[in-house]
Amino acid sequence: MNVLFFLTPKSEVAHLHDDWTLRQGIEKLERSGYTAIPLIDREGRYIGTITEGDILRVLKKRYDMNLRSAENVSILAVERKVDIQPVSAGATMEDLVRMAMNQNFVPVIDDKKIFIGIVTRKDIIRFCYERYVEKKES
Repeated sequence: MNVLFFLTPKSEVAHLHDDWTLRQGIEKLERSGYTAIPLIDREGRYIGTITEGDILRVLKKRYDMNLRSAENVSILAVERKVDIQPVSAGATMEDLVRMAMNQNFVPVIDDKKIFIGIVTRKDIIRFCYERYVEKKES
């Protein structure tokens, strides 16, 4: 099965840019309602994923930090606890399932390492469930 069949395109994915500040990242996370968001550079390359926990840890390390001082901190200063690896657009369903076991979404990149979107765990589970039901009924 083609990964692109499940893809939520970048245009529909909440994401952060590497030249944003910590404050912009916090606000984007808050507005999106997600707990993790892909981080990409201005050329569109996937850098990693920032989580709420990553932001909380950086705030904890800087005890006097408030939202105003977060305007002066690069989003790249946020240490990511988990390095969420992307898959290529040519990945297999097995690759997707293996990655989705440990994360809510799987970032997808093209051959030039450009972020093109995500595949959500929900979509993967839906696909697997539909296949299971089809086999059970036949």
